Amino acid sequence: MLSEIRIESLGAISTATAEFDRGLTVLTGETGTGKTMVVTGLHLLGGARADAARIRSGADRAVVEGRFSTGELGDGVASQVDEILDASGADRDEDGSVIAARSVSRAGPSRAYLGGRSVPAKSLSTFTTELLTLHGQNDQLRLMRGDEQRAALDRFADAGARLQRYRAVRESWQAARRDLAERTQRAREMAQEADRLKLGLGEIDAVDPQPGEDDALVDDIRRLSELDALREAAQSARIALSGVFDDAADADTASAAYEVGQAKSALEATDDNALRALGERLAEAMAVIGDVSTELGDYLAELPSDASTLETKLARQSELRALTRKYAADIDAVLAWARESRERLAQLDVSEEALAGLERRVAELEADVVAAATELSRVRTKAAKGLAKAVTAELSGLAMADAQFTVAVSPLTVRGDDSAPITLPSGATVHAGADGADAIEFGFAAHRGTDVLPLNKSASGGELSRVMLALEVVLAASVEGTTMVFDEVDAGVGGRAAVQIGRRLARLARTHQVIVVTHLPQVAAYADIHLVVDSAGRNNASGVQRLDEEGRVAELARMLAGLGDSDSGRAHARELLSAAQEDRGQVS
Repeated sequence: MLSEIRIESLGAISTATAEFDRGLTVLTGETGTGKTMVVTGLHLLGGARADAARIRSGADRAVVEGRFSTGELGDGVASQVDEILDASGADRDEDGSVIAARSVSRAGPSRAYLGGRSVPAKSLSTFTTELLTLHGQNDQLRLMRGDEQRAALDRFADAGARLQRYRAVRESWQAARRDLAERTQRAREMAQEADRLKLGLGEIDAVDPQPGEDDALVDDIRRLSELDALREAAQSARIALSGVFDDAADADTASAAYEVGQAKSALEATDDNALRALGERLAEAMAVIGDVSTELGDYLAELPSDASTLETKLARQSELRALTRKYAADIDAVLAWARESRERLAQLDVSEEALAGLERRVAELEADVVAAATELSRVRTKAAKGLAKAVTAELSGLAMADAQFTVAVSPLTVRGDDSAPITLPSGATVHAGADGADAIEFGFAAHRGTDVLPLNKSASGGELSRVMLALEVVLAASVEGTTMVFDEVDAGVGGRAAVQIGRRLARLARTHQVIVVTHLPQVAAYADIHLVVDSAGRNNASGVQRLDEEGRVAELARMLAGLGDSDSGRAHARELLSAAQEDRGQVS
């Protein structure tokens, strides 16, 4: 539920704050005062394109903030809202509400905020879409489009899960078809590529390089090239440290180990604590000398005894360099190329067995698509009758007793160059579109005896407004607890039809928060809360104020015929308000 909106420097509004509550809220005001700017602000919170031309003259930026409470949402919508907030890192306010904001600047891009965090406008739109349904005159025009009509029928039929299933299997089917077509059309080219890959992999497998082997060979070859010098250095060091050569001790040879041992014995023979402590440190030095001497012995043992090993290493290095010249900069990269080439080779299998297997896979997936499309069509066809009947009944209540509303579900026609035709169990070949194999068309006739024509050819502006409202009343159960905003949904309507629109909006407000921008007093009289947007103060800046009962009477009188200051106007307004409020208690 939208509990508050604050608007700054948007259109005719300088600074305004409007508070909302449950039930039906109407916004009224003279033309040009900016009442539609409240809906424009909500569209901005919904992620709509930011237009710098909407910024009030003299201001650098416009700001819209909305506070939403989510406590009354159904479990499904509430969990989705929580997921969106978690993903955005947004925080709730102390009272559990969520603040969404959008700023539009003349000098730079717009900014979006959710729960105190800067977020992309798309993320803000994802959040508000779960809470707000906005209807304006442009939305009425969208109702004429086939995709909008299909979405309305699917919403009534609760076909979302079936539609997702269909889309998933269709995507898999199309991917398999593209793979089969590519392999068939490029068989020769792919076979040549496969041969090149096999040749390279065979060469690499014959050499059998190991990870990091080229770097290890460099170290080995450097060592073997200096074999005599390395052996002499290691032997000299070992003798100097321990007097040991070829595992035999030379007692006559002075060594570091012998000299340090002598010094250690001399120090430990004294009674002086300082000298004995130094002796203990020399014990540590003897341990280090012994370790190094042992490691030198191991090093000497591992050195090759002749130079033939060098030739073997050089030959191996030559084999590895032949691979790095052809396939990659080093052996690790050569091995990576081999892995990628094996994966690519699996995709290049154009043998008869592989193509036959892929054809079977395509056929299996096509059968799944047909089954999913058939089930989706069945559900839509069944729901179409119920939707048509319900909307026709609502239109009767909107002073269109003779109107007829129809929903036609027909197969999508196959085009000559169709890339995704399927054959249904009935034998009909249809187009498997992104949303199913059905064409959905709303039909309408305003009077008995006239032909039912497509909605875009048969409904006037006022009739279209009532059709959209009737649809929303019928579809309202699926989004209980959310906020519905109507911007002049009563355009082109008057008299008894206006009263019926007010009644329907009041009924809708039993399960939803409904906000309506209206110019009709018959509609405004049904409101729980009446807000007026008017010009006051410097520069004719508009503000929003909540009306008490007397204020409502004055505003309704003005809306009736500009009679706000006359006794007859106020009397008429009081009568209208009293009748509407009494009627509200009878709305079911």
